[in-house]
Amino acid sequence: MLLKNVFLSALMIVVTLALVSCEDDAETITIDSAVPSGNLTVQRQGTFVAESGKPTAGMAQIGTDQDGEVFLRFGNDFMTDLATGTVTIYLSTSEALQRNAGAGNPDLQLIGAVGMNGEDFFKLASAPDSKFSHIILWCESVGIPFGNAELQVQ
Repeated sequence: MLLKNVFLSALMIVVTLALVSCEDDAETITIDSAVPSGNLTVQRQGTFVAESGKPTAGMAQIGTDQDGEVFLRFGNDFMTDLATGTVTIYLSTSEALQRNAGAGNPDLQLIGAVGMNGEDFFKLASAPDSKFSHIILWCESVGIPFGNAELQVQ
């Protein structure tokens, strides 16, 4: 019983200190760099075509936000198998993933991994070169394409 009373007293002190210490803090604003600021102005977009018998569908768009940041956006209608970080996203100069021997393949640009179905944003360092005509979804674990979207200028 004594141990229980000591624990409850210690807990009350910790909670009181936490509440008092936070009273004078200014409100913290967290900015998520993976989400566009304002509306996205779309420059290029395409619709995914399924490959390898995998159900892949939806819209991909590349555009800029109100701060001039460039994003790849997957629409609300986007879906693919294994949207859990296993499927890799590439910008490509063709609809097929063409790996060259050695690093620095000029025909591919790695974007990231699909983390979920539905709307998602991927912040890009800069606007992709116009030679990149497709978004490719590639499953690294089995070495097959899950889909591609041909990017059309808007």
